[in-house]
Amino acid sequence: MKHHATASNTKLSSNLKMNGSVRVRVIRTLLAIQQGKSLATVLDPLLNSLHEGDKGFAHALLLTTLRHWHALARLLDSLADKPIDELEVRTTLQVGLAQLLYLEVADHAAIHETVEAAKEIEFARAAGLINAILRKVAKNPNKFRKKCDKNHSLPNWLAYQLKQDWSEQYTALTQGLRQPAPMFLRVNTAVSSVSAYHQLLTEADISSEKIALSSEIQLSKQHNATTTTQALRLEQSTSVSFLPEFSSGVVSVQDLHAQLAAPLIQLALNHKLKIDNGVDNQLHLLDACAAPGGKLAHWLELLTTDKSSLFHVKQSAADQQAKAEVSTIKLTAIDNEAQRITRIHENLQRLDLPLADDQADNKGIALNIVCDDATTWQRSQSKTDSAQNGFDVILLDSPCTATGVIRRHPDIGILRTEADVEQTVQLQAQILDNLWPQLKAGGYLLYVTCSILKQENSLQMQDFITRHNDATAIELTEACNWGIAQQIGRQCLPIDSESGDGFYYALLQKTVE
Repeated sequence: MKHHATASNTKLSSNLKMNGSVRVRVIRTLLAIQQGKSLATVLDPLLNSLHEGDKGFAHALLLTTLRHWHALARLLDSLADKPIDELEVRTTLQVGLAQLLYLEVADHAAIHETVEAAKEIEFARAAGLINAILRKVAKNPNKFRKKCDKNHSLPNWLAYQLKQDWSEQYTALTQGLRQPAPMFLRVNTAVSSVSAYHQLLTEADISSEKIALSSEIQLSKQHNATTTTQALRLEQSTSVSFLPEFSSGVVSVQDLHAQLAAPLIQLALNHKLKIDNGVDNQLHLLDACAAPGGKLAHWLELLTTDKSSLFHVKQSAADQQAKAEVSTIKLTAIDNEAQRITRIHENLQRLDLPLADDQADNKGIALNIVCDDATTWQRSQSKTDSAQNGFDVILLDSPCTATGVIRRHPDIGILRTEADVEQTVQLQAQILDNLWPQLKAGGYLLYVTCSILKQENSLQMQDFITRHNDATAIELTEACNWGIAQQIGRQCLPIDSESGDGFYYALLQKTVE
């Protein structure tokens, strides 16, 4: 989803450039976000404009101000004698409040430098107001911090919807969204193991903890299938440059709950092959909306590891020649943004995984990456395709409002609007309706979002099954030690400081006619 600016009656007085003091640059970055720029596009320009010694403070100040943005805004309104309408002045004050309440910057430094920043951005006329408000807060920071922390720091429309969706978890959830997210690692099991890499981290004096997530799907009344996802959580986030063998592709940074996608779709694929009791010459797999490629890379790692077992099916001695012809996995990945597809290539190259040339590598995996719109894209069929055209399984990492990753992208709280939700729900439905006919009978579609809004998740799935009589929801059972069971699928919530992000998973099967 593209980011949208929050509607506001205030306007910027000028086109501000990235120069000036550290605080001025942070203020200008926040103003750019309020104009509709995403944090992902403005963070690097900010940090690259600074001396090395200033980068850590600038990063902390920017992220902290964003995490507490709406709470700071409400506190500011309660402190001002009359409404402050100028966006530059409000932003400068919120940066000052963040320093006093959350970063423990010395009072005199926070107040003086923030007032000087207002002068630098040509708002000297507000210097007295800014000085007075910040001095009032500095006299009793604990009181004002408690006031700021008492309620959520979300736009009111989003807080209201979360209360409707998650009444029991509401307080913990809205407070959890204000906290920094932990850093998780995914070990490339094609070349190493979680235990081996855990030892490497220990030797590098990086504290980490091994985590295992169990998943179980009920494939029939008689049969359940299980898998385990192993990950590492760092005690303290660090730069990837400090991670052993990162550049050689042994490990990737990926959220804990994002690491569930590839094992779940692999579990469904393995079961489909057992039921089929054999496969065609090629397996056809689809990763829709694949960029920036974290889940795609994980899936390729598992496919590389499991290649021999995928084609290990029961056959008689007379069928051994036929078995030898079962040799190729054709994995198609689509995304509609060329720049994000470049990220896929970069990730795959670092991990030494198959590049996109649609030719099978020495492991029998052919990857084809396509830049196209998932609402209209149609799979091209070659003469060698089987009579039963279509994909065996589809992984749909659906576009969403990304409300489940606000901890990592706190600009979402500024950029998202209530109207975005309805637009997103419609887009998701269009993609689902376009891809479903391209799934083989008996095939599986894994629907994934990083949203915590039921409209985009369980309610979307209920509506989809209502529209498609050949769609059946596969239960993710209570043996799963993650997420909250929904009428369809399971929902992960980012509630505590050790948990993964907010992800939703639902597995659908296409009825065999």
